[in-house]
Amino acid sequence: MKDIKKIVLTGGPCAGKTTALVRVIEHFSSLGYKVFTIPEVPTMFTQSGMDYLTKNHDFFYEGEKATLEMQLALEDKFMAMAQTIDGPCVVVCDRGAMDISAYMQPEMWEDITHAVGTSTAELRDTRYDAVLHLVSAADGAEQFYTTSNNASRNEAADEEGLKIARLLDKKVIEAWTGHSHLRVINNHEDFDKKLNRVLKEISNVLELPQPIEEERKYIVEMTGALPDCIESDITQTYLVTEPGCEVRLRRRGWGGKFVNVHTTKKRLSPTEELVTERQVSNNLYQSMLQQADPYRQTIRKQRKSFIWKGQFFELDTYQQPHEGLTILETKGIARHEDVRFPPFLRVVEDITGNTKYYNYNLALKG
Repeated sequence: MKDIKKIVLTGGPCAGKTTALVRVIEHFSSLGYKVFTIPEVPTMFTQSGMDYLTKNHDFFYEGEKATLEMQLALEDKFMAMAQTIDGPCVVVCDRGAMDISAYMQPEMWEDITHAVGTSTAELRDTRYDAVLHLVSAADGAEQFYTTSNNASRNEAADEEGLKIARLLDKKVIEAWTGHSHLRVINNHEDFDKKLNRVLKEISNVLELPQPIEEERKYIVEMTGALPDCIESDITQTYLVTEPGCEVRLRRRGWGGKFVNVHTTKKRLSPTEELVTERQVSNNLYQSMLQQADPYRQTIRKQRKSFIWKGQFFELDTYQQPHEGLTILETKGIARHEDVRFPPFLRVVEDITGNTKYYNYNLALKG
């Protein structure tokens, strides 16, 4: 069978998914890909009479169960069609199965997945190759927030509506947390930059060479309490490999759950690299540890991920080696853009591009 990538575009209200889908179709079609898109099922259902705000418990349950069944059926049918295409193709979903879980109580979601014959682990961890979450304009780009382009949207464009939209944004991210290739796409002053980041992330999934970009990184000190964030523990081991190549084995744990990812970075030129990622089982993870680079230590750190003013941050506190070192990394903020530093952090040093602080080098044994 062909290895066809299935990618989810998701996000909070007014995140720009519809425009992003158009750009994805145009861009990858021009590269010779057949692009299949799965429509947003809840919108289809709302337009057909479903009421996701109903107080009727049975109606809501049956409607959400049908939404999940239709989501899975559409994806399966389009994946089958994609298998018949001779050239390269990609399937892009306007939201995915786990989005549905963000709009109900966990107990009902458990009942529905059981009734459909699936599970959270199956839907989140193995069904999709990548999940790209576009941050809602309600968080950091409020001037662009509108409900006029989606008649099915229930969040008003006032302060209360913005709060609801931000909450939904976080719930959707939490629903997908644990996927091995979850990427959060920031808001930007220029919306084209947000769209270009989507194209770059999909290109990475399709294993197309990409320009080397330095994410903004800073040594910081905590000066106050963090807002709501997603906490996880990361164990990172570098493996023996050929020159010019970096191979990383990462285990990320949160809430008693774990996901293992094998990443290879190959430098193609001074300005271009190829990055490939794959999720691996616990047994394969343990086996691969036998290939650990003897010249590097295992890195252990605690990560806190959060959105502040529409920008996504990862705050890593190292436990081994360099205990206590705290590094803040931004995601997808261009060099000329201002970083909206949270008030509860103090920047000690800008280490963007400083190779001394690359994880690969921090792991070196003294």
